[in-house]
Amino acid sequence: MSNNVFDLSGRVAVVTGANTGIGQGIALALAEAGADIAAVGRSEATETAGKVRALGRRCELVSADLSSIEPVSEVVDAIVGKLGRLDILVNNAGIIRRADALDFSEEDWDAVIDTNLKTLFFLSQAAARHMVGWSSQSGLRGKIINIASMLTFQGGIRVPSYTASKSGVGGLTKLLANEWAPRGINVNAIAPGYIATNNTAALQGDETRNRQILERIPEARWGDPADIGGAAVFLASRAADYVQGHILAVDGGWLAR
Repeated sequence: MSNNVFDLSGRVAVVTGANTGIGQGIALALAEAGADIAAVGRSEATETAGKVRALGRRCELVSADLSSIEPVSEVVDAIVGKLGRLDILVNNAGIIRRADALDFSEEDWDAVIDTNLKTLFFLSQAAARHMVGWSSQSGLRGKIINIASMLTFQGGIRVPSYTASKSGVGGLTKLLANEWAPRGINVNAIAPGYIATNNTAALQGDETRNRQILERIPEARWGDPADIGGAAVFLASRAADYVQGHILAVDGGWLAR
């Protein structure tokens, strides 16, 4: 075992929604730290896979629609079959629907809750069942990292199901840490602030909104997916073996303002 507590060599990390943005940034950071990657999602993460392989790491693409729990057990079986093990799970995939709370539809409520919270739990459960089997033998802890949100702490507007789901992610992170810490698994979360991705391009392009956002952030800049990647490497590594049930805000100081 390497003396470098951040070294992820020989470990297999699963990242959902790894095709672009934060998911891609996390996958590349974990690969740079030595992990092999399984990229799971509806859209094939071919660009991410190419970049991971260029770093000398293995990358397997696993196609799955995570809007329901139907593919969950097959996803875990496929990853273990292709890469031999499953050490790290990053629950990054998520969706958002916007409408006033007075007008919000049941369809939009269910779609967001199912993807962002229900599937996150059952994929974590399936991965943990695998992790528990080998952690006591190997001496290495399993790591589950959920992607929370600023709306895990705040209410927001016009995103009731998203806010509910991300608040649920925060609570579920703590519950799973309570239950699984004695089983050799660390469960933590990252709450990204405003990150420059395709999903936030409209906000960045809106001169007034962009200025308002930057005025609120002490760092006075948008975050980069690599900023989230660094936090993921920490939580996935032996350096975080004593960190449990924590929600790490990577927000440039947004919550401190």
